[in-house]
Amino acid sequence: WMGENDFTPLPTAVYGFVLMAAGVAYLILTKAIIAHQGAGSKLKAAVGDDIKGKMSGLLYLASIPLAFVQQWISYAIFIGVALIWLVPDRRIESKLAK
Repeated sequence: WMGENDFTPLPTAVYGFVLMAAGVAYLILTKAIIAHQGAGSKLKAAVGDDIKGKMSGLLYLASIPLAFVQQWISYAIFIGVALIWLVPDRRIESKLAK
């Protein structure tokens, strides 16, 4: 849709909303798994404050209004968050191995 409309602001903002919704779903899923595991959750110890997950959602939220200011800023946010998640997260593996 973005490509068919020459990357205009509205499709870019909607794409940012979809990415933000996926980020929120990730946070909800993580919290549900931790709640199901109980107080001694290894996942809770591994994830901690989940700065990476929360920052992703906030960046996607910021990309929505920024799409109407300058679309390239939103694209940079999309690419930046993808690159952040491309780096393997060793927290979970190291905590579960113990």
